[in-house]
Amino acid sequence: MAAGDVVFFQQWLVDVQEALHDGENDDFRYSIVDSTITPLTTTSDPRWGAGGSTDLSVNEVATGGNYTVGGIAIANPSVTLVSGEAVWDGDDFAVTQHASNPTDGRWGIIWNNTATGKQAVGFQDLGSVTDLSAGAFSNTWNAAGISKMSRV
Repeated sequence: MAAGDVVFFQQWLVDVQEALHDGENDDFRYSIVDSTITPLTTTSDPRWGAGGSTDLSVNEVATGGNYTVGGIAIANPSVTLVSGEAVWDGDDFAVTQHASNPTDGRWGIIWNNTATGKQAVGFQDLGSVTDLSAGAFSNTWNAAGISKMSRV
């Protein structure tokens, strides 16, 4: 996996089949966690908070400067059909530089704040420990969308 890639938890496939996510109307968040955890596709029932097997929120970087605990809302989520594939997308975002921003970000976690269980969707490799106080942090999703699903 290359830095910047979004990888989805295997549990996401189950959660989609159980209709736990509404790609256009739910409040999806992007939160940054430190290096004390390494998310994997096989992470067991990942959640943002209690209720599943893995509570990723305990590893969130501290609030400070322009980063607030609870993450960044992924604005304007959309689901469209493009050439037979369902494409889920949302707006790019940035955390502007501030001397009090966290200095220990390692992974971005995408999770559903609307879902009762706060199920996690996937994660993004930031490449290495990232100091958000040293400069602006921006995230630009792939031009083809955050994710694609197609039938087989």
